[in-house]
Amino acid sequence: MTSFTINGRVVEITAEPDTPLLWAIREHLKLTGTKYGCGLAQCGACTVHVDGEPTRACVTWLEDVAGKEVTTIEGLSEDGSHPLQKSWIAEQVPQCGYCQSGQIMQAAALLKNNPAPSREEIVDHMDGNICRCATYDRIIKAIQRAARES
Repeated sequence: MTSFTINGRVVEITAEPDTPLLWAIREHLKLTGTKYGCGLAQCGACTVHVDGEPTRACVTWLEDVAGKEVTTIEGLSEDGSHPLQKSWIAEQVPQCGYCQSGQIMQAAALLKNNPAPSREEIVDHMDGNICRCATYDRIIKAIQRAARES
């Protein structure tokens, strides 16, 4: 059994220690905002925060989060009022929407550590989060908007 905190709630999951965190989140806890993309930590669709750091849940084992704080897209804001969620809508970022929770979680980590990033800092930080619809310019604009409005 592995115990950790997710979105402010302590949970205990009975699963093998090498179970990917992604599957614990989606299958055991039924939090489906975090998506499976590649399974190789190369697309960013599964990005969550572990102790405040963006982490690819598909290659993070359950045993690696024991006693830690995990935040998923559902924990970013209960009602969608986080500045990034609002700016994502305002800038009409999603097309298919599949990668968006990972994109937003990656961006949230950036703004937490750097509330006024330059365009170059945004591009560098978001590198590795893939959007197959190629809405990268809108993603950058949404992050810039969230930084201005926060």
